[in-house]
Amino acid sequence: MIVKMMFSKPFQLMNLTVTTVRKKRVTVTAKRKKITQFLQLGWWSKVHLELSPSYAAIDKIFRPVSVKETIHMVLGEKLTGKNYNAEETTAWTKEISDGIKDKLKDMGYERYKFVVQVVIGEQKGEGVKMACRCFWDSDTDNYAQDTFINDSLFCVAAAYGIFKY
Repeated sequence: MIVKMMFSKPFQLMNLTVTTVRKKRVTVTAKRKKITQFLQLGWWSKVHLELSPSYAAIDKIFRPVSVKETIHMVLGEKLTGKNYNAEETTAWTKEISDGIKDKLKDMGYERYKFVVQVVIGEQKGEGVKMACRCFWDSDTDNYAQDTFINDSLFCVAAAYGIFKY
């Protein structure tokens, strides 16, 4: 959190750190002492806290469109010309998920944590449905997915970008 403070009395500049934020009550620490202690001692009569979230300074927000293109490229590189083999699919899923994760890191999302899920199955003309639920901040977190299908296999890859506060 970024903390801006206005004081009604002259004060000595000090480093301030937000320690807890609960509802409308904010506890701020200054030189290892809680400001509430200073307020009781009368250091200043008015304190105005303006809190702004630290994600306001995000250089790059997770964009599903560009991530989907990256996933599509990795799936095409790894699975083009391959036939379904149950013994090799475990290794393929690890290679694909690592490849997607590495490409996402190269895209410049420094403050994001990634979760990549890859599912490979045999193409037998049957339908498959997949779903997910996430509890996250809709302003910063997002996901992208893409599908690869050929005559013998299908692959669904999803990448989730979660902002690290």
